[in-house]
Amino acid sequence: MTDTILVLGGTGKTGRRVVERLTARGATPRIGSRGAETPFDWNDPSTWRPVLKDVAAVYIAYAPDLAVPGAPDAVGAFAEAAVAAGTRRLVLLSGRGEPEAQSAEERVAKVAERVGAVWTVVRASWFMQNFDENFLIEPIVAGEVALPLGDVAEPFVDTDDIADVAVAALTEDGHHGKTYEVTGPRLLSFADAVAEIAAATGRDIAYVTVPIDAYAAALRDAGLDAETVGFLRYLFTEVMDGRNQHLADGVRQALGRAPRDFADYARSVAATGAWNA
Repeated sequence: MTDTILVLGGTGKTGRRVVERLTARGATPRIGSRGAETPFDWNDPSTWRPVLKDVAAVYIAYAPDLAVPGAPDAVGAFAEAAVAAGTRRLVLLSGRGEPEAQSAEERVAKVAERVGAVWTVVRASWFMQNFDENFLIEPIVAGEVALPLGDVAEPFVDTDDIADVAVAALTEDGHHGKTYEVTGPRLLSFADAVAEIAAATGRDIAYVTVPIDAYAAALRDAGLDAETVGFLRYLFTEVMDGRNQHLADGVRQALGRAPRDFADYARSVAATGAWNA
């Protein structure tokens, strides 16, 4: 067995940050993605065994989200394939308030415990980077963000903090059996978050609450597929029902420091010009 660490979703928001940190530490990361040298595809189990060859640890980030149908089964089957290949450290990226995500957590832990492998769960709140690396950047640039959410608050977490916690769990002792629920240090509504971005950029950016049906229709008109629209409907009507309106201290538990604040994130992104009209 080598010191190779497989990073699933190694080109994504958290995965590429994990790869960067592992490389800086002198570890040997292997990117797990469909475009990698050894391709990996969640929907094609025949690609799993080759990418797991000689892998000591794996960062499991399921795409598109653990809440989609079949995700816990896929994650459980992958965990089985990983330990069968000799991998003995599993770190799962999970989500708050999603029953399917908790099911995936249980499956990974059960598989790891059976063979004496180390397992850690990083259970994250909404990513701050959804505002500049995902679907929210276009409306921010356009000057108006319309979502089917009112005053529900979220403790947005920085993906740099997620990556730091994941890398600690992948490379250090003391994280076995831990579930780190990682959030930012403040609760913010989406309107609050947009207002902080507006302040950081010096621009007028409006936030508008729209009915969920109108929002779903707009997504379909924009060309999104039915599965994605259905997932976003589930996310905004069920997961964002207020169940996650509380802070957690997973970043401090894992790293001994406070998580990054949304205002700091907004200022750093604004300085790059990414939100300029």
